[in-house]
Amino acid sequence: MTTLYESTFIAVGACAEASLEEAFLITFGEGAPQEVAEYCFIHRPVINTGEIGVGAQLSIGEQSWPVTAIGDVAAENLRELGHITLRFDGAAQAEFPGMIHVAGQVPATVIPGQTFRVVSD
Repeated sequence: MTTLYESTFIAVGACAEASLEEAFLITFGEGAPQEVAEYCFIHRPVINTGEIGVGAQLSIGEQSWPVTAIGDVAAENLRELGHITLRFDGAAQAEFPGMIHVAGQVPATVIPGQTFRVVSD
């Protein structure tokens, strides 16, 4: 397995966890603009190589999900800004250009210190 992206969550915006109830979460890299940071899970990238695609495995902490769809700008946004909207619905088509869809259960929570990783074969 090749690690394409790896980071560590460092903060959770005041309104970020509410998105989990709607089966999605929004990430943003460290230094996110204040007006969006309160809705995001903020992380600090350590590995940022490779192009993320369908079939990759995305994990947060010990949970892992297969990527089922990826929007046209999602990989670039993640690489450049640490920003994606992650939807836990297993869709085969991306709903929006900056969205990554995965199949499986929504995490109960995301906490600072957890690792966010994308790997591929």
